[in-house]
Amino acid sequence: MRLTCTVNGTQQSVDDVWEGESLLYVLRERMGLPGSKNACEQGECGSCTVALDGLPVCACLVAAGQAEGRRIETVEGMSEGTALDPVQQSFLDAGAVQCGFCTPGLLVATRDLIERQGRPTDPEIREALAGNLCRCTGYEKIMDAVRLAADRMAADR
Repeated sequence: MRLTCTVNGTQQSVDDVWEGESLLYVLRERMGLPGSKNACEQGECGSCTVALDGLPVCACLVAAGQAEGRRIETVEGMSEGTALDPVQQSFLDAGAVQCGFCTPGLLVATRDLIERQGRPTDPEIREALAGNLCRCTGYEKIMDAVRLAADRMAADR
């Protein structure tokens, strides 16, 4: 099948896609967008989180055929040129990036949380990021990064 969808604001078409192929595979291997990571392939770790029609989903659990005609935002779509998104910059500034494997999913989930909640409370942050596993940071720096990003984005509004 031919998959046609909008990825990071640009219409994309990919030929010879099997309907059951994961959206994650199509994004990484067929569209050349390796930011979303392939870790568990079971929707348990959040490393492959992307926004599908504005909602965060695990791309490993979405069949490519389900993405037909839909809007997808990946971590690559967060920045504009060399200018980082405030969420990305906050993760760097707070020291929340270590090995980086979980970071793309955390960034997408954090962006969604802040867009929905503005300045989320700590329990709201924990709940929103509960599906994203990190084996390096111990989460405190991630919490700091989310708070910092929320403050920065509120100041820009």
